[in-house]
Amino acid sequence: MVPTLIKSTFLTLTLSLILTSVTNAQDEEALFIKKIYDYTLGEGLCDQWLTHLSDTIGGRLTGSDNAALAVEYTQKVLADMPIVDKVWKQPCTVPKWVRGDIEEVSMSWAGSDGHRPIKATSLGNTIGTDGQLIVGKVIEVHGLDTLETMDPELLEGSVVFYNRPMSPTRLSTGHAYGEAVDQRVHGASRASRHGAKATLIRSMTTLHDDLPHTGTQSYAPGVTPIPSLAISTNDAERLSQALQSHTVLAHIRNNPQMLDSVTSHNVVAEIRGSEYPDEIILVGGHLDSWDLGGGAHDDGSGCVHALQVIQTLQDLGYKPKRTLRCVMFMNEENGLGGGLAYAKASNEKGEFHLAAIESDAGGFTPRGFACSAMPEVFKPYLANLQKFDEWLDPYDLYLKAGGGGADINPLKSQGGLLIGFRPDNSRYFDLHHTAADVMANVNVRELRMGAAAITAIVYLIDQRGL
Repeated sequence: MVPTLIKSTFLTLTLSLILTSVTNAQDEEALFIKKIYDYTLGEGLCDQWLTHLSDTIGGRLTGSDNAALAVEYTQKVLADMPIVDKVWKQPCTVPKWVRGDIEEVSMSWAGSDGHRPIKATSLGNTIGTDGQLIVGKVIEVHGLDTLETMDPELLEGSVVFYNRPMSPTRLSTGHAYGEAVDQRVHGASRASRHGAKATLIRSMTTLHDDLPHTGTQSYAPGVTPIPSLAISTNDAERLSQALQSHTVLAHIRNNPQMLDSVTSHNVVAEIRGSEYPDEIILVGGHLDSWDLGGGAHDDGSGCVHALQVIQTLQDLGYKPKRTLRCVMFMNEENGLGGGLAYAKASNEKGEFHLAAIESDAGGFTPRGFACSAMPEVFKPYLANLQKFDEWLDPYDLYLKAGGGGADINPLKSQGGLLIGFRPDNSRYFDLHHTAADVMANVNVRELRMGAAAITAIVYLIDQRGL
Protein backbone atom coordinates (compact mmCIF):
# COMPACT_ATOMS: atom_id res chain seq x y z
CA MET A 1 0.00 0.00 0.00
CA VAL A 2 2.71 2.49 0.91
CA PRO A 3 4.60 2.31 -2.42
CA THR A 4 1.31 2.76 -4.31
CA LEU A 5 0.41 5.75 -2.18
CA ILE A 6 3.84 7.28 -2.72
CA LYS A 7 3.56 6.70 -6.47
CA SER A 8 0.09 8.22 -6.61
CA THR A 9 1.22 11.24 -4.62
CA PHE A 10 4.26 11.68 -6.86
CA LEU A 11 2.10 11.58 -10.01
CA THR A 12 -0.32 14.08 -8.52
CA LEU A 13 2.50 16.46 -7.61
CA THR A 14 4.08 16.07 -11.06
CA LEU A 15 0.78 16.83 -12.81
CA SER A 16 0.23 19.78 -10.52
CA LEU A 17 3.68 21.15 -11.34
CA ILE A 18 3.07 20.74 -15.08
CA LEU A 19 -0.31 22.49 -14.89
CA THR A 20 1.19 25.23 -12.75
CA SER A 21 4.02 25.69 -15.26
CA VAL A 22 1.56 25.90 -18.17
CA THR A 23 -0.63 28.32 -16.27
CA ASN A 24 2.34 30.47 -15.35
CA ALA A 25 3.45 30.58 -19.00
CA GLN A 26 -0.05 31.57 -20.06
CA ASP A 27 -0.21 34.21 -17.38
CA GLU A 28 3.21 35.50 -18.43
CA GLU A 29 2.09 35.83 -22.03
CA ALA A 30 -1.13 37.58 -21.03
CA LEU A 31 0.87 39.96 -18.87
CA PHE A 32 3.31 40.73 -21.67
CA ILE A 33 0.51 41.45 -24.11
CA LYS A 34 -0.94 43.88 -21.60
CA LYS A 35 2.49 45.53 -21.44
CA ILE A 36 2.46 45.78 -25.24
CA TYR A 37 -0.85 47.61 -25.17
CA ASP A 38 0.11 49.83 -22.23
CA TYR A 39 3.37 50.86 -23.87
CA THR A 40 2.00 51.37 -27.38
CA LEU A 41 -1.05 53.36 -26.27
CA GLY A 42 0.90 55.42 -23.78
CA GLU A 43 4.30 55.89 -25.38
CA GLY A 44 4.01 54.83 -29.01
CA LEU A 45 5.69 56.91 -31.68
CA CYS A 46 3.77 55.64 -34.72
CA ASP A 47 1.65 58.79 -35.02
CA GLN A 48 4.77 60.97 -35.05
CA TRP A 49 6.31 58.89 -37.82
CA LEU A 50 3.05 58.97 -39.75
CA THR A 51 2.79 62.75 -39.47
CA HIS A 52 6.23 63.02 -41.06
CA LEU A 53 5.42 60.56 -43.86
CA SER A 54 2.01 61.99 -44.65
CA ASP A 55 2.28 65.70 -43.97
CA THR A 56 6.00 66.53 -44.16
CA ILE A 57 6.98 64.28 -47.07
CA GLY A 58 3.48 63.97 -48.54
CA GLY A 59 2.18 61.75 -51.33
CA ARG A 60 4.77 59.16 -52.35
CA LEU A 61 4.08 58.27 -55.95
CA THR A 62 6.23 55.36 -57.09
CA GLY A 63 9.46 56.61 -58.66
CA SER A 64 9.01 60.14 -57.28
CA ASP A 65 11.36 62.24 -55.17
CA ASN A 66 8.93 61.90 -52.26
CA ALA A 67 9.08 58.12 -52.47
CA ALA A 68 12.88 58.34 -52.26
CA LEU A 69 12.60 60.63 -49.23
CA ALA A 70 10.34 58.08 -47.54
CA VAL A 71 12.91 55.36 -48.15
CA GLU A 72 15.66 57.42 -46.54
CA TYR A 73 13.44 58.45 -43.62
CA THR A 74 12.26 54.97 -42.65
CA GLN A 75 15.73 53.53 -43.10
CA LYS A 76 17.03 56.07 -40.58
CA VAL A 77 14.21 55.38 -38.12
CA LEU A 78 15.06 51.68 -38.18
CA ALA A 79 18.81 52.19 -38.11
CA ASP A 80 18.41 54.27 -34.94
CA MET A 81 16.77 51.36 -33.09
CA PRO A 82 19.44 49.46 -31.08
CA ILE A 83 17.50 46.16 -31.26
CA VAL A 84 17.93 46.02 -35.05
CA ASP A 85 20.91 43.98 -36.20
CA LYS A 86 21.01 45.30 -39.75
CA VAL A 87 19.10 47.54 -42.14
CA TRP A 88 19.39 47.62 -45.90
CA LYS A 89 17.83 49.06 -49.01
CA GLN A 90 16.73 46.43 -51.50
CA PRO A 91 16.56 47.67 -55.10
CA CYS A 92 13.51 47.12 -57.25
CA THR A 93 12.48 48.39 -60.67
CA VAL A 94 9.33 50.51 -60.68
CA PRO A 95 7.30 52.46 -63.25
CA LYS A 96 7.46 56.24 -63.21
CA TRP A 97 4.21 57.97 -64.06
CA VAL A 98 3.85 61.75 -63.70
CA ARG A 99 0.43 63.32 -63.18
CA GLY A 100 1.09 66.66 -64.84
CA ASP A 101 -0.44 70.00 -63.92
CA ILE A 102 -3.63 70.00 -66.02
CA GLU A 103 -6.78 68.07 -65.10
CA GLU A 104 -9.87 69.71 -66.57
CA VAL A 105 -13.20 68.05 -67.29
CA SER A 106 -16.56 69.66 -67.97
CA MET A 107 -19.89 68.75 -69.55
CA SER A 108 -22.23 70.62 -71.87
CA TRP A 109 -25.34 70.04 -73.95
CA ALA A 110 -27.45 71.98 -76.40
CA GLY A 111 -29.14 74.84 -74.60
CA SER A 112 -26.99 74.54 -71.47
CA ASP A 113 -25.66 77.65 -69.84
CA GLY A 114 -21.99 77.14 -70.74
CA HIS A 115 -19.80 74.29 -69.54
CA ARG A 116 -20.44 72.70 -66.16
CA PRO A 117 -17.18 71.69 -64.43
CA ILE A 118 -16.66 68.12 -63.25
CA LYS A 119 -14.25 67.30 -60.42
CA ALA A 120 -11.88 64.79 -61.98
CA THR A 121 -8.43 63.32 -61.64
CA SER A 122 -6.24 61.28 -63.99
CA LEU A 123 -5.94 57.59 -63.20
CA GLY A 124 -2.53 56.09 -62.70
CA ASN A 125 -0.63 55.12 -65.87
CA THR A 126 -3.11 56.85 -68.14
CA ILE A 127 -2.00 58.84 -71.11
CA GLY A 128 -3.32 62.36 -71.44
CA THR A 129 -4.49 64.70 -74.12
CA ASP A 130 -1.09 66.43 -74.23
CA GLY A 131 -2.81 69.48 -72.85
CA GLN A 132 -5.10 69.69 -75.86
CA LEU A 133 -8.87 69.76 -75.51
CA ILE A 134 -10.78 66.70 -76.68
CA VAL A 135 -14.56 66.57 -76.92
CA GLY A 136 -16.80 63.54 -77.21
CA LYS A 137 -20.38 62.44 -76.73
CA VAL A 138 -20.85 60.76 -73.35
CA ILE A 139 -22.12 57.16 -73.36
CA GLU A 140 -23.07 55.84 -69.91
CA VAL A 141 -22.56 52.15 -69.12
CA HIS A 142 -22.66 50.12 -65.91
CA GLY A 143 -20.29 47.30 -66.72
CA LEU A 144 -17.46 46.28 -68.99
CA ASP A 145 -19.48 43.67 -70.85
CA THR A 146 -22.23 46.17 -71.70
CA LEU A 147 -20.00 47.53 -74.46
CA GLU A 148 -20.17 44.21 -76.30
CA THR A 149 -23.93 44.57 -76.82
CA MET A 150 -23.92 48.17 -78.03
CA ASP A 151 -23.99 49.66 -81.53
CA PRO A 152 -20.34 50.13 -82.63
CA GLU A 153 -21.23 53.37 -84.41
CA LEU A 154 -22.60 54.78 -81.14
CA LEU A 155 -19.29 54.15 -79.37
CA GLU A 156 -16.98 55.41 -82.13
CA GLY A 157 -15.40 58.70 -81.01
CA SER A 158 -17.36 58.71 -77.73
CA VAL A 159 -16.36 59.26 -74.11
CA VAL A 160 -17.44 56.13 -72.25
CA PHE A 161 -18.74 56.88 -68.74
CA TYR A 162 -18.53 53.89 -66.39
CA ASN A 163 -21.06 54.48 -63.64
CA ARG A 164 -21.37 51.24 -61.68
CA PRO A 165 -21.28 52.23 -57.98
CA MET A 166 -19.74 50.31 -55.12
CA SER A 167 -22.56 48.43 -53.44
CA PRO A 168 -23.64 50.02 -50.12
CA THR A 169 -25.21 46.73 -49.01
CA ARG A 170 -21.94 44.85 -48.68
CA LEU A 171 -20.88 44.50 -45.05
CA SER A 172 -17.26 44.68 -46.19
CA THR A 173 -16.42 47.76 -48.21
CA GLY A 174 -13.43 45.80 -49.48
CA HIS A 175 -15.77 43.33 -51.16
CA ALA A 176 -17.77 46.19 -52.67
CA TYR A 177 -14.54 47.72 -53.98
CA GLY A 178 -13.48 44.42 -55.52
CA GLU A 179 -16.78 44.12 -57.35
CA ALA A 180 -16.62 47.60 -58.86
CA VAL A 181 -12.94 48.31 -59.48
CA ASP A 182 -12.65 46.33 -62.72
CA GLN A 183 -14.16 49.28 -64.60
CA ARG A 184 -11.37 51.53 -63.33
CA VAL A 185 -8.56 49.08 -64.07
CA HIS A 186 -9.74 47.76 -67.45
CA GLY A 187 -12.31 50.31 -68.59
CA ALA A 188 -10.06 52.30 -70.89
CA SER A 189 -8.85 49.19 -72.73
CA ARG A 190 -12.37 47.90 -73.29
CA ALA A 191 -13.62 51.29 -74.48
CA SER A 192 -10.63 51.78 -76.78
CA ARG A 193 -11.38 48.49 -78.54
CA HIS A 194 -14.79 49.92 -79.43
CA GLY A 195 -13.40 53.18 -80.80
CA ALA A 196 -13.90 55.46 -77.77
CA LYS A 197 -11.57 58.43 -77.40
CA ALA A 198 -11.58 58.64 -73.57
CA THR A 199 -13.22 57.25 -70.44
CA LEU A 200 -14.66 58.77 -67.28
CA ILE A 201 -14.91 56.45 -64.26
CA ARG A 202 -17.13 56.86 -61.20
CA SER A 203 -14.87 57.07 -58.13
CA MET A 204 -14.48 53.95 -56.01
CA THR A 205 -16.34 54.88 -52.83
CA THR A 206 -19.77 54.45 -51.28
CA LEU A 207 -19.63 58.06 -50.11
CA HIS A 208 -21.38 60.81 -52.05
CA ASP A 209 -18.89 63.65 -52.13
CA ASP A 210 -16.91 65.94 -54.42
CA LEU A 211 -13.53 64.18 -54.15
CA PRO A 212 -12.29 62.24 -57.17
CA HIS A 213 -10.44 59.03 -56.27
CA THR A 214 -7.38 58.08 -58.29
CA GLY A 215 -5.89 54.61 -58.61
CA THR A 216 -4.19 52.42 -61.13
CA GLN A 217 -5.52 51.56 -64.57
CA SER A 218 -3.88 49.25 -67.08
CA TYR A 219 -3.79 49.07 -70.86
CA ALA A 220 -4.11 45.59 -72.35
CA PRO A 221 -1.44 44.54 -74.87
CA GLY A 222 -2.18 45.75 -78.37
CA VAL A 223 -4.78 48.30 -77.29
CA THR A 224 -4.50 51.94 -78.36
CA PRO A 225 -4.20 53.89 -75.09
CA ILE A 226 -6.87 56.53 -74.42
CA PRO A 227 -7.14 59.00 -71.53
CA SER A 228 -8.92 57.71 -68.43
CA LEU A 229 -10.02 59.91 -65.54
CA ALA A 230 -12.01 59.36 -62.35
CA ILE A 231 -14.81 61.75 -61.43
CA SER A 232 -16.38 62.37 -58.03
CA THR A 233 -19.50 60.43 -57.09
CA ASN A 234 -21.54 63.63 -56.86
CA ASP A 235 -20.52 64.59 -60.39
CA ALA A 236 -21.21 61.05 -61.57
CA GLU A 237 -24.76 61.46 -60.31
CA ARG A 238 -25.10 64.87 -61.99
CA LEU A 239 -23.74 63.57 -65.28
CA SER A 240 -26.04 60.55 -65.20
CA GLN A 241 -29.03 62.77 -64.49
CA ALA A 242 -28.14 65.11 -67.35
CA LEU A 243 -27.90 62.14 -69.72
CA GLN A 244 -31.52 61.22 -69.01
CA SER A 245 -32.72 64.24 -70.96
CA HIS A 246 -29.77 65.51 -73.01
CA THR A 247 -27.05 64.46 -75.40
CA VAL A 248 -24.09 65.42 -73.25
CA LEU A 249 -20.60 66.31 -74.47
CA ALA A 250 -17.53 65.82 -72.27
CA HIS A 251 -14.64 68.27 -72.60
CA ILE A 252 -11.34 66.80 -71.35
CA ARG A 253 -7.85 68.21 -71.03
CA ASN A 254 -4.96 66.71 -69.06
CA ASN A 255 -1.24 66.07 -69.46
CA PRO A 256 0.11 63.08 -67.52
CA GLN A 257 3.11 61.15 -68.83
CA MET A 258 4.51 57.65 -68.47
CA LEU A 259 8.30 57.88 -68.31
CA ASP A 260 10.99 55.20 -68.33
CA SER A 261 11.11 52.82 -65.37
CA VAL A 262 13.49 53.69 -62.55
CA THR A 263 15.20 51.97 -59.64
CA SER A 264 13.63 52.42 -56.22
CA HIS A 265 13.99 50.47 -52.97
CA ASN A 266 12.36 48.42 -50.27
CA VAL A 267 13.65 49.09 -46.77
CA VAL A 268 14.39 45.94 -44.77
CA ALA A 269 15.42 45.66 -41.12
CA GLU A 270 16.29 42.43 -39.34
CA ILE A 271 16.55 41.22 -35.74
CA ARG A 272 18.27 37.84 -35.67
CA GLY A 273 16.40 35.17 -33.72
CA SER A 274 18.10 33.62 -30.68
CA GLU A 275 16.66 30.08 -30.99
CA TYR A 276 15.13 29.66 -34.45
CA PRO A 277 16.97 32.13 -36.68
CA ASP A 278 15.93 30.34 -39.87
CA GLU A 279 12.24 30.94 -39.17
CA ILE A 280 11.37 34.48 -40.26
CA ILE A 281 8.41 36.51 -39.04
CA LEU A 282 7.83 39.50 -41.33
CA VAL A 283 5.77 42.57 -40.55
CA GLY A 284 5.36 45.35 -43.08
CA GLY A 285 3.41 47.84 -45.17
CA HIS A 286 4.01 49.71 -48.43
CA LEU A 287 5.80 53.05 -48.58
CA ASP A 288 4.43 54.25 -51.89
CA SER A 289 1.09 56.01 -52.15
CA TRP A 290 -0.90 58.00 -54.64
CA ASP A 291 -0.09 61.66 -54.77
CA LEU A 292 -3.37 63.48 -54.18
CA GLY A 293 -3.09 63.36 -50.38
CA GLY A 294 -0.43 62.19 -47.97
CA GLY A 295 -1.06 58.44 -48.12
CA ALA A 296 -1.77 58.44 -44.39
CA HIS A 297 -4.12 55.46 -44.30
CA ASP A 298 -2.91 53.93 -47.57
CA ASP A 299 -0.39 52.91 -46.55
CA GLY A 300 1.58 55.13 -44.23
CA SER A 301 -0.35 53.61 -41.33
CA GLY A 302 0.80 50.11 -42.29
CA CYS A 303 4.42 51.24 -42.41
CA VAL A 304 4.33 52.90 -39.01
CA HIS A 305 2.45 49.92 -37.55
CA ALA A 306 5.45 47.80 -38.56
CA LEU A 307 7.94 50.33 -37.18
CA GLN A 308 6.03 50.43 -33.91
CA VAL A 309 6.22 46.64 -33.54
CA ILE A 310 10.01 46.86 -33.52
CA GLN A 311 10.12 49.91 -31.23
CA THR A 312 7.71 48.36 -28.72
CA LEU A 313 9.52 45.03 -28.48
CA GLN A 314 12.81 46.86 -28.10
CA ASP A 315 11.64 49.15 -25.33
CA LEU A 316 10.01 46.27 -23.45
CA GLY A 317 13.34 44.43 -23.51
CA TYR A 318 12.09 41.53 -25.58
CA LYS A 319 14.58 39.19 -27.27
CA PRO A 320 12.93 37.34 -30.17
CA LYS A 321 13.39 33.60 -30.60
CA ARG A 322 12.76 33.80 -34.32
CA THR A 323 14.18 36.26 -36.83
CA LEU A 324 11.99 39.34 -37.13
CA ARG A 325 11.93 41.35 -40.35
CA CYS A 326 10.37 44.77 -40.78
CA VAL A 327 9.82 45.54 -44.46
CA MET A 328 8.75 48.80 -46.08
CA PHE A 329 7.64 47.64 -49.54
CA MET A 330 7.78 49.90 -52.59
CA ASN A 331 5.34 50.01 -55.51
CA GLU A 332 2.30 48.14 -54.18
CA GLU A 333 0.00 50.66 -55.82
CA ASN A 334 1.39 50.40 -59.29
CA GLY A 335 2.82 46.99 -60.04
CA LEU A 336 4.14 45.20 -56.91
CA GLY A 337 7.75 45.81 -57.88
CA GLY A 338 8.88 45.75 -54.25
CA GLY A 339 6.94 42.69 -53.16
CA LEU A 340 8.11 40.69 -56.16
CA ALA A 341 11.75 41.77 -55.69
CA TYR A 342 11.67 40.84 -52.00
CA ALA A 343 10.19 37.39 -52.66
CA LYS A 344 12.64 36.71 -55.50
CA ALA A 345 15.66 37.54 -53.33
CA SER A 346 14.26 35.52 -50.43
CA ASN A 347 13.57 32.47 -52.58
CA GLU A 348 17.04 32.62 -54.11
CA LYS A 349 18.50 32.49 -50.57
CA GLY A 350 16.30 29.54 -49.65
CA GLU A 351 14.66 31.46 -46.80
CA PHE A 352 11.54 30.39 -44.94
CA HIS A 353 8.99 32.92 -43.75
CA LEU A 354 7.03 31.17 -41.05
CA ALA A 355 4.63 34.11 -40.99
CA ALA A 356 4.32 37.31 -43.00
CA ILE A 357 2.00 40.00 -41.65
CA GLU A 358 0.90 42.95 -43.75
CA SER A 359 -1.01 46.04 -42.67
CA ASP A 360 -2.61 47.68 -45.71
CA ALA A 361 -6.19 48.46 -44.76
CA GLY A 362 -5.82 51.74 -42.91
CA GLY A 363 -5.18 52.95 -39.40
CA PHE A 364 -8.71 52.37 -38.12
CA THR A 365 -9.97 50.42 -35.09
CA PRO A 366 -8.53 46.88 -35.20
CA ARG A 367 -10.92 44.00 -35.69
CA GLY A 368 -8.56 41.07 -36.14
CA PHE A 369 -6.48 39.09 -38.60
CA ALA A 370 -7.29 36.99 -41.66
CA CYS A 371 -4.84 34.48 -43.09
CA SER A 372 -4.05 32.18 -45.97
CA ALA A 373 -1.40 29.63 -46.95
CA MET A 374 -0.68 26.74 -49.29
CA PRO A 375 -3.51 24.18 -49.03
CA GLU A 376 -1.32 21.45 -47.57
CA VAL A 377 -0.29 23.54 -44.54
CA PHE A 378 -3.21 25.90 -44.10
CA LYS A 379 -5.48 23.88 -41.81
CA PRO A 380 -2.86 23.07 -39.15
CA TYR A 381 -1.51 26.62 -39.27
CA LEU A 382 -4.96 28.12 -38.83
CA ALA A 383 -5.80 25.71 -36.01
CA ASN A 384 -2.62 26.63 -34.17
CA LEU A 385 -3.12 30.33 -34.80
CA GLN A 386 -6.64 30.18 -33.40
CA LYS A 387 -5.26 28.82 -30.13
CA PHE A 388 -4.13 32.41 -29.55
CA ASP A 389 -7.78 33.36 -29.05
CA GLU A 390 -7.46 33.13 -25.28
CA TRP A 391 -4.94 35.99 -25.31
CA LEU A 392 -6.54 38.08 -28.06
CA ASP A 393 -10.21 37.74 -27.10
CA PRO A 394 -9.88 40.36 -24.33
CA TYR A 395 -8.87 42.82 -27.07
CA ASP A 396 -11.82 41.86 -29.34
CA LEU A 397 -9.57 40.49 -32.09
CA TYR A 398 -10.63 37.65 -34.37
CA LEU A 399 -8.42 35.12 -36.14
CA LYS A 400 -9.90 33.61 -39.29
CA ALA A 401 -9.27 32.39 -42.82
CA GLY A 402 -9.34 34.60 -45.88
CA GLY A 403 -6.48 37.09 -45.82
CA GLY A 404 -2.95 38.01 -46.68
CA GLY A 405 -1.73 41.03 -48.60
CA ALA A 406 -0.55 42.06 -52.04
CA ASP A 407 3.09 42.56 -51.02
CA ILE A 408 3.40 39.32 -49.04
CA ASN A 409 1.41 37.06 -51.39
CA PRO A 410 4.53 36.32 -53.53
CA LEU A 411 5.97 34.56 -50.43
CA LYS A 412 3.15 32.01 -50.35
CA SER A 413 5.17 29.31 -52.12
CA GLN A 414 7.57 29.16 -49.15
CA GLY A 415 4.85 27.36 -47.18
CA GLY A 416 4.39 29.84 -44.36
CA LEU A 417 1.30 31.66 -43.14
CA LEU A 418 0.25 34.96 -44.73
CA ILE A 419 -1.65 37.23 -42.37
CA GLY A 420 -3.54 40.41 -43.18
CA PHE A 421 -4.33 42.93 -40.46
CA ARG A 422 -8.04 43.78 -40.54
CA PRO A 423 -9.23 47.07 -39.07
CA ASP A 424 -12.79 48.36 -39.40
CA ASN A 425 -13.04 49.29 -43.08
CA SER A 426 -16.29 51.28 -43.00
CA ARG A 427 -14.53 54.60 -43.67
CA TYR A 428 -11.51 53.39 -45.60
CA PHE A 429 -12.85 54.04 -49.08
CA ASP A 430 -14.13 57.48 -48.07
CA LEU A 431 -10.47 58.54 -48.01
CA HIS A 432 -8.76 55.95 -50.22
CA HIS A 433 -6.66 57.49 -53.05
CA THR A 434 -7.95 61.03 -52.38
CA ALA A 435 -6.69 64.41 -51.24
CA ALA A 436 -8.35 63.66 -47.86
CA ASP A 437 -5.96 60.80 -47.01
CA VAL A 438 -3.91 62.92 -44.60
CA MET A 439 -2.93 62.77 -40.94
CA ALA A 440 -5.84 64.98 -39.89
CA ASN A 441 -8.14 62.08 -40.81
CA VAL A 442 -6.27 59.52 -38.70
CA ASN A 443 -7.38 58.87 -35.12
CA VAL A 444 -4.20 58.48 -33.07
CA ARG A 445 -5.72 56.05 -30.58
CA GLU A 446 -7.07 53.81 -33.35
CA LEU A 447 -3.67 53.89 -35.08
CA ARG A 448 -1.89 52.88 -31.88
CA MET A 449 -4.45 50.16 -31.13
CA GLY A 450 -3.65 48.64 -34.51
CA ALA A 451 0.08 48.71 -33.81
CA ALA A 452 -0.48 47.03 -30.43
CA ALA A 453 -2.63 44.30 -32.00
CA ILE A 454 0.02 43.51 -34.62
CA THR A 455 2.77 43.48 -31.99
CA ALA A 456 0.74 41.03 -29.91
CA ILE A 457 0.36 38.51 -32.71
CA VAL A 458 4.04 38.84 -33.66
CA TYR A 459 4.93 38.11 -30.02
CA LEU A 460 2.64 35.07 -29.80
CA ILE A 461 3.91 33.54 -33.04
CA ASP A 462 7.48 34.15 -31.91
CA GLN A 463 6.84 32.53 -28.52
CA ARG A 464 4.79 29.56 -29.64
CA GLY A 465 5.42 29.09 -33.35
CA LEU A 466 2.73 27.66 -35.60
